[in-house]
Amino acid sequence: METGLKKMTFGAGCFWCTEAVFLNVNGVVKVESGYSGGKVKNPTYREVCSGLTGHAEVTQITYNPKLVSYTDLLEIFWNTHDPTTLNRQGADEGTQYRSVIFYNDENEMKIAEAYKKQLDQSHIFKSPIVTEISPLTNFYPAEDYHQNYYALNPNQAYCQYVIRPKVEKFKAHFASKLKK
Repeated sequence: METGLKKMTFGAGCFWCTEAVFLNVNGVVKVESGYSGGKVKNPTYREVCSGLTGHAEVTQITYNPKLVSYTDLLEIFWNTHDPTTLNRQGADEGTQYRSVIFYNDENEMKIAEAYKKQLDQSHIFKSPIVTEISPLTNFYPAEDYHQNYYALNPNQAYCQYVIRPKVEKFKAHFASKLKK
């Protein structure tokens, strides 16, 4: 990895959606879809979709902290999915779609927990935040056909009706954080 770059791993529902959003963030160098938080080594998509492995669909973001901070990425994370629905995002349901932040160290844990507490206390969301905050113990890249899915399949129905509106909303809300 290039010197000075950092990684952040989290789940916000379908990894195709979160990957499409974060690829647009200035300072983000790479976004990789994958699986974390489960008990099976090198799980397949089919295994994760069964809900039996314990993994969440996640995106692992490699970023330049000189251009975008961990807190900035958390802000985008909190605002581009519903962190109040347990094991569900839209029509996607199951533990593999849970809202989760996998931290790399104690500092990231403290920042994520403080941010979550601040959001809960501000009542920005009508319901309590159920986002899990856990240590990163593993990351398994998803199969190649899941990587850069939205860009490679823009006319697919899921991309048009689910991902595209999320990306457009992100671009409108976070214009100052977009890649030039």
